[in-house]
Parts: sequence; C-alpha cells; structure tokens
Amino acid sequence: MNLSRLLPALYFFKRKVSQAKLWVWIKLGWVKSILIQPYLGFGSEKEIYLAGRVLVDKGITPANPEDRFWKNFRTMQKRFFTIVIPEVAVLAIWEGEHVEVQTDEEGYFEFRIHPKNKPDPAWHAISLSLKKGLLRNQPHVTAEGLIFIPSSQADFGVISDIDDTVVPTGAMRLWDMLKTTFAKNAHSRVPFPGVSAFYEGLHKGAAGIPSNPLFYVSSSPWNLYDFLTELMEVHQIPPGPLMLRDLGLSRDQLIAGSHRDHKLKQIRHILGVYPELNFILIGDSGQEDPVIYREIIEEMPGRILAVYIRNVANRELRQLQAEYQKLEVPFVLVQDTMEASAHAAQNGWILEADRSEIQRKKVKDEED
Repeated sequence: MNLSRLLPALYFFKRKVSQAKLWVWIKLGWVKSILIQPYLGFGSEKEIYLAGRVLVDKGITPANPEDRFWKNFRTMQKRFFTIVIPEVAVLAIWEGEHVEVQTDEEGYFEFRIHPKNKPDPAWHAISLSLKKGLLRNQPHVTAEGLIFIPSSQADFGVISDIDDTVVPTGAMRLWDMLKTTFAKNAHSRVPFPGVSAFYEGLHKGAAGIPSNPLFYVSSSPWNLYDFLTELMEVHQIPPGPLMLRDLGLSRDQLIAGSHRDHKLKQIRHILGVYPELNFILIGDSGQEDPVIYREIIEEMPGRILAVYIRNVANRELRQLQAEYQKLEVPFVLVQDTMEASAHAAQNGWILEADRSEIQRKKVKDEED
C-alpha cells in the first residue's frame, strides 16, 4: 500500500487512541492536574511570538546532582509519554489586549500578536489561562509566559544549534544519543568547555552590555524543553528562546518535519521578526547545519556575519568552505570554543577581556 495513503489513516487512529486514553484517565480520576507549558517567546514592534503546550501534569521536578540512573530514566520517560490536551481554548493577555487561540491535535498553541505600541526592550510577562476548566477539582489553570524584546542597541543576534554544538550528544550515533538522553540529567550533562562564557561574550558583544539576543534552534523534541532550559540554567548558559520540534506522526509524514525543514523555517521566522538585525550562526558538522546555513545566506544576503561550525564528525567540508568564500561569509570550522572566540574577537564581536574569561572558564570546565 502507498505510504502517503496509509499515513492519514494511521494518524487518525493515533489521535483516536490519544483521545480515548485522555477520556479514560479523566473518568478514572488519574488526571490530577493539567498545566500550560509556555515556551520562551520573543518579539519586536513587528510581532510578539509565544508558543506552548497544554498537557497532563506528570509532576516533573528539577533534577539533583545526586540523582541516579533510574531516577533520571523515569523522569525522562515521563517527558516522552505525555498526555496532551487538544482543541482547548488558551487565553493570553498582552498589554491589556485579550487574545485567544486553540490548541491543535497535539496540544500545541501559538500566539502571534501585532503590538499596538512599541514594546520596551526587556523580558516581558504575558498571562496565560485556559478559558474553561477540564477537571472538577482543579482550580483555574494559569501560567506566565516570558517574551524577550531585544534592545535597539543590539549589535547582532545569535542563532545556535544545541546537540553537539552546546552540549555533547552523539546525535549521529543512535545508541550513544539514547544513553546520554535517558541516563543523565541537567547536572550530569555537561556542555563543551567554555561554551557558557563564549555565549555570554556574544550576548554582551563589543559594548560589554548583555543586549544581543540568543536563539537556540534544535531538532530535539519539545518533550525535552524543560530539561534543556534547566540544563542551560544549571550551567549558566545565557537564556533565549528554544525552537524545538514535534517528532510524532503527522497526517502526511511518518516523522513530523525533517531536520532541514524545521531549521530553515525557524531561522527564517527569527530573521523576519528582526529585519534590521544581522546574525551569527553556530552549529556542528554532524548533521546538515553547514548546508542549511548556506541556504539561509543565499536567501538573505547581507544578513549573516559569520558561521561557526564545531567539527564533531571530521567530515570533508572543503567544497562547502569554497562555496561560503564565494558568498563572502566567514565559514569557521573549529575544534573548540577558543578558536571561535578568537575569530569573534578579531572581528570586534566580543571583547578581549571576555575572551580571557572564556579561556579561564574553558580550563576550569576541563578540570571539572
């Protein structure tokens, strides 16, 4: 049978099973609490963007450094075996304006608000709530999202991958990736040496003021959102919106969206919200980052200052480097953080004092 004909039927079956599971759990009283999980948003005078998901609360709490394998495994298992709340109304209040959207069949929602006034550069809170209750004994479901508005003084923005760019994952080796994902937690998963100081230096830029926005675009599933935000907080990596993806079965794809399509879509969106801002792109050689970034450069000439690629796969990239040279965008293939920071300092994108801090932090990370 043709797969394209089979997928809609499989997806319909999947959705009916999920709906039946949710109904049974609620009837049996197994659903004690429902939560709104907002993802960090971003915006400008052009658009305020916030996404999130409504799902059954599994009671996941922050990790401890002492947590053992089985505790980490059970917690990660909870993240992947989610029960989502489809087709419910979510209300947002932004600057006194009430906006309502509905969750999709996977429990996701998106707000794209066109602000009436120019928002101040800062982190802004946005109130979220479910329009009506779903459980008898649960009080009104509310949450607070956060929107980042960059300063007009920002020199540039940064868009970075996560897996094998910020933190070693072994994304090209399935067994290594599964072991890393399920056996460790936000404390025991350790970023590459010096990464936190390097990203902080880029965040501060040449002015030494933390005003340059950072965005993290990854093909990791949304199920890992709370884990990744916790990891970044634990290891002092500057926060920024995470743009992850849904890996489940969709109506027309066995896996909902390819790595390439997801990254292109999210990077285009970010560059579209900030048309006056240029960007540095950071990734690794393990997957398609160099090719995806080249495509962005070709689509939007003049918007990309440089591309830093961590060489984790020892791939032959000379042809790509030649193509970047024709596009007149630096393609910097690096073995460690210091090589990237050296190029950034030479171009005046980070301060020499911050580069010294990156060196100090790298040495400390390697000793730890």
